[in-house]
Amino acid sequence: MFFIVVVFVLTLLYGYVGARVVAPFDLSGLGLIIYWAIIVLLAITPIAGMIFRSRGMENLLIDIFLWLGFIGMGLFSLAFIAFIIRDLGWVTGTLSFKILRSITNSNPSSIQMDPGRRQFLLMSMNLGIVGVTSVLGGIGLFQARRKATIFSQNINIQNLPPEFQGLKIAQISDLHVGPTIKADYARTVVDQVNALEPDLIFFTGDMVDGSVDRLADDVEPLRGLKAKYGTYFVTGNHEYYSGAQQWVDKVGELGMIHLENEHRILKLNGASMAIVGVTDLMAHHTIKSHKSNPQKAMSGVPDGIPSIMLAHQPGTADFIGDLSIDLMVCGHTHGGQFMPFNLAVAKAHRYYAGLYQQGKTQIYVNRGTGYWGPPLRLGIPSEITLFKLQGVSGGVS
Repeated sequence: MFFIVVVFVLTLLYGYVGARVVAPFDLSGLGLIIYWAIIVLLAITPIAGMIFRSRGMENLLIDIFLWLGFIGMGLFSLAFIAFIIRDLGWVTGTLSFKILRSITNSNPSSIQMDPGRRQFLLMSMNLGIVGVTSVLGGIGLFQARRKATIFSQNINIQNLPPEFQGLKIAQISDLHVGPTIKADYARTVVDQVNALEPDLIFFTGDMVDGSVDRLADDVEPLRGLKAKYGTYFVTGNHEYYSGAQQWVDKVGELGMIHLENEHRILKLNGASMAIVGVTDLMAHHTIKSHKSNPQKAMSGVPDGIPSIMLAHQPGTADFIGDLSIDLMVCGHTHGGQFMPFNLAVAKAHRYYAGLYQQGKTQIYVNRGTGYWGPPLRLGIPSEITLFKLQGVSGGVS
């Protein structure tokens, strides 16, 4: 079913843009066949690359293949939106024209646009959309590949012990080391995080897109993450596409503490705080024993102490019930990654970027430290979050 949906979306995306671009041009015969062959090739490149990788074909050639495919997908996505807006405007203008003609009872020939002029206008608009899309694609690529933005967020926790006042927590999420994100980007992220001198580091999943064998060297910089009280990790859905158990083992080898529906108690001078972690909501489809279980993770946490839960998907908040969780930190949504798709993501997820309040629980959704698919960031920057705990009255700050 998922594959059918993907094929349908790609067919709509590439087919619509391809049809709109070629419409005003006098292209036929072999030229038209070649044009559509190129469109089809661009459409199947990203999905074919992902299929190759799922079959164990992970190499430089496939990475290049996916680079080209994902860049094309990003450009066609932007062009799709532009053509939709253009066509809606064109339809509105045409309807307005017909209404005006009927009201004024004018001779149609005196108002009708000359066909040659209409074709020239369409051609000019198409070329303009292609040009603007290319420029936006270049800007989006630059934004995606540059350093992540540091988002600072104070978190108010009731009855926070003085020992945890001002505690600094750095969160990274959705790094997606894989075909287009390599060791150089991971190293930059590590340098940025360490410069914050955090007391704790939380990594909320989707570290990779690929196998341990292929990406071991590219995740090696993550071994350099430094926090006074440790780095904690929970799995995201992409770990389960890439050999989750092997990655769980690798995470431990890199010096991170993997939380699999469990918790650790951090003690400072006699005061305690629970660090709780749950697996991804879809984990059980791959490994049954990894089914996400917030209740199990919180079992045994002493009453009255602050608790912070790490969960990849913000939808985990629907399953916490009346558990006493002061803060839940998540990722997964990428904040929509680039406009205007953030609007669709906002419709699909109740919590999709930034800080929210659900009962007594504050929920923070990281916009993604890397990116997935099209290497584009427009209006939604990559994020490293720096939390600072404050022992004042609860509420969203």
